[in-house]
Amino acid sequence: MKEMKKDLLKSVFISIGMAMAIFCLVGIVFDIGYHGNFSLEHYRFTKMVVGCVIIGLGFGVPTVVYGKDSLPMPVRVLIHMGIGCVVYTIVAYAVGWIGGSATIGQGIIIAAIQLGVAFVIWFLFMRYYRNEAKKMNDKIQAMKQ
Repeated sequence: MKEMKKDLLKSVFISIGMAMAIFCLVGIVFDIGYHGNFSLEHYRFTKMVVGCVIIGLGFGVPTVVYGKDSLPMPVRVLIHMGIGCVVYTIVAYAVGWIGGSATIGQGIIIAAIQLGVAFVIWFLFMRYYRNEAKKMNDKIQAMKQ
């Protein structure tokens, strides 16, 4: 139980950190794109930062599902990414990243980019942890010989 809490906290901090890093990078792109005239009013920046924390929680907390060996991996991925992407979409509408002046086509493109980024990040983490598991298995096999 203590190990699960430690893993959960680690996942949450990593997820929030990644959400904040992506938020900062996108902010830089918009600032450059608007030639330094990118401004936010009525606490929009604060709302967006809080939204990033919520998105980090939305992707970080569901990672506990990977500790459930009774569920097949595709189901675990669906639960994790499903919850994370739904939370992202709700927050994105709430803070104004999606919606407002966006057309339906632009909304679909934004959603596709969101899903693409989420799955690329998931894929990179999956490859990292599979590689770690392979290294451990190789060391165990070497110790047996």
